[in-house]
Amino acid sequence: MTDHDDGVDLAAGPDGRVSTSAVAKAVVGEALGAIDPDAAARSAAVREWRSGYLAPYRDLVVAGTRTADAADAVARTGLAALHARSVFRRDGEQVPLLDACARWTEPAYSSVTITGDAGLDPGLTMPFHGKRLFAVDVRRQLDSWVHEGIVERGLATSVHTVLDHPDWLDLSGVTVVVLGAGAEMGPLRSLLRWGAHVVAVDLPRPDVWARVIATARSSAGTLTIPVPLGATPSDDDELAAVAGIDLVRRLPEARTWLSTLEGPFTLGTYTYADGAMHVRVALAADALGASLTAARADVGLAFLATPTDVYAVPLTAVEESRRRWEGRGLSGIAQLPLRAVGRFAPNYPDTVQTERGEIGIADCLVPQQGPNYALAKRLQRWRATQSRRDGVWTSLNIAPATRTRSVVKNRALAAAYAGAHRFGVEIFEPSTSNTLMAALLVHDLRSTESLARPDAVLAHPDDAWARQAAHGGLWRSAYAPRSVLGIAAALGVLSRS
Repeated sequence: MTDHDDGVDLAAGPDGRVSTSAVAKAVVGEALGAIDPDAAARSAAVREWRSGYLAPYRDLVVAGTRTADAADAVARTGLAALHARSVFRRDGEQVPLLDACARWTEPAYSSVTITGDAGLDPGLTMPFHGKRLFAVDVRRQLDSWVHEGIVERGLATSVHTVLDHPDWLDLSGVTVVVLGAGAEMGPLRSLLRWGAHVVAVDLPRPDVWARVIATARSSAGTLTIPVPLGATPSDDDELAAVAGIDLVRRLPEARTWLSTLEGPFTLGTYTYADGAMHVRVALAADALGASLTAARADVGLAFLATPTDVYAVPLTAVEESRRRWEGRGLSGIAQLPLRAVGRFAPNYPDTVQTERGEIGIADCLVPQQGPNYALAKRLQRWRATQSRRDGVWTSLNIAPATRTRSVVKNRALAAAYAGAHRFGVEIFEPSTSNTLMAALLVHDLRSTESLARPDAVLAHPDDAWARQAAHGGLWRSAYAPRSVLGIAAALGVLSRS
């Protein structure tokens, strides 16, 4: 029997090895089988999952988008199939993942709370291209993004509404648990600036905690940090040295610690890791959310979805993309030879008929990010679909493509991002992205019209994130993203040179 790490993991196969590809293929096949047996058979026929997973993930969206019940069936089947293949290991014992929080319940962490000494930020401002935009300029930029097809109109409307209600930005009575407190795309900095109580969870990494603690000290908010029982740090350096929870290996202890937190609160997942570890940490966060929402009615969920996935999009996006395709002009002549080898393909060669009308399928999966990333992010969408139907307040918003450290260190993606503007796609800086998405979270928390509310009237679960997506232009570009990825990278290399 092959040795395995303790903590959250996928179950080993018959050969004693853990294969994320084998698990993902089986899970996607089961989810498809609930709705579309033909698509499930095509998925099962994929020989090399790492290179062949793109079409099955598209099929999942097509199968689920036809009816609301189909989306629910895909989500529930996918979640059940994935958790059936997920385990928690400790000290030679292995239990199903969802049972782990009830198996080990001894407290292991206490809390240290920091109260910032800054005044409340007076309103919504946004960093943009080296400047800081204030109210009027934020509004202009929102409308410009809509006009350019960078974000959907619903996002601009939601953030305009936040600007119309500056009192919403006083978050002194709001508690948000931030899983991945040090993440570049997380809302921690904005929430603290607006006076929220942030409960921070991240790995025991002193450099991360030193930065998070410093942010809290200079904010208007309150920060609660987990430290091992018995730890008595006397200053911020000592606190940073002992703070943190490894969610993958200490999931039950994280759950025990958070179960004592006074509600209501929102559990926000902003975690990321490389490779198979991304699936493990996503599963840990999902199990934590499932456990807490099952036990308490005062817990909501929040996620950021990636723009590089497959989405059902409104017909207006399809029509604009097709107008751009038809309006390429003389530059299209030079593209003719490239189209012969699959380059410069149209974004929407066809549409899908559903119970709510004709829709498009924006296939923005990027193979360079790999099947582990796809599974981890699809898990979050499945959870959002199911939890809203189960009556849980759930915010899932699509964030724009952003120059985060995890992207920049991938040379192929970094180059593609550098050339993306040639094809109508805007790549955001982290400070702009996380401020914009934090403002959208405030709208979801405050507005009676919020699509995060389980009583929001939606024709289909996908509408909850499609209406206010910040896709960066991927949905309305003339070109299918993968058809121009290599060209964008080449242009990016040239421009950076």
